[in-house]
Amino acid sequence: MVKVENLKKQFGNITAIDIDRLSIPKGQKFGLVGNNGAGKTTLFRLVLDLIKPTHGEILVNGNPVVLKDEWKAFTGSFLDESFLIGFLSPEEYFDFIAQLQSVEKVELDTFLDRFNMFFNDEVLGKKKYIRDMSRGNQRKIGIVGSMIGSPKLLVLDEPFANLDPSSQRQLSLILREEQQFHDTTMLISSHDLTHVTEVSDRIVVLEKSKIVKDLSVGQNALADLEMYFS
Repeated sequence: MVKVENLKKQFGNITAIDIDRLSIPKGQKFGLVGNNGAGKTTLFRLVLDLIKPTHGEILVNGNPVVLKDEWKAFTGSFLDESFLIGFLSPEEYFDFIAQLQSVEKVELDTFLDRFNMFFNDEVLGKKKYIRDMSRGNQRKIGIVGSMIGSPKLLVLDEPFANLDPSSQRQLSLILREEQQFHDTTMLISSHDLTHVTEVSDRIVVLEKSKIVKDLSVGQNALADLEMYFS
């Protein structure tokens, strides 16, 4: 579904991404890990056409993301709080996303009911703007908003960050259910090796802009990652 070919992104003299080839098939739960500055967020921003590559290209369903817009209709994403609209309440934000995705109000309400435990009675019905909520609740809003309309491609950067342990566990279950019921292709980055291993069936390690490991998640995947980063 997603292919990277001869991709390089430079900021001045700094090379942020240098990947010869990467292929992510439809329905795969793709995890991306690496230390700060490895290039994880840059890669996701390139996938979403938020920044342009210096060389090479990214294709979704065979089409370059910089030339075609069809992929945007079936892609959901949340990278950071800049994706939110802070002067809206969560309800207004979800309504806005639903309208963009042609999701009816009744369907949206049913969809949001799935996240009652995840929201922990701290998000909906509080008469607060998104900008006035905690970082953790803002992240929850962004993640749930990215899933409205059941996107075929879901891109999440550090979704477990700023979440308490109970919410992290809930999110792991939510992501597994989303992939199971909708065959969603997921691209998820995280510093949390345990959680990214739980929600992925393949993990790529980035180091200084390059792919240094490409693992199928199995019995020893977490131990291999922990050893690598020890």
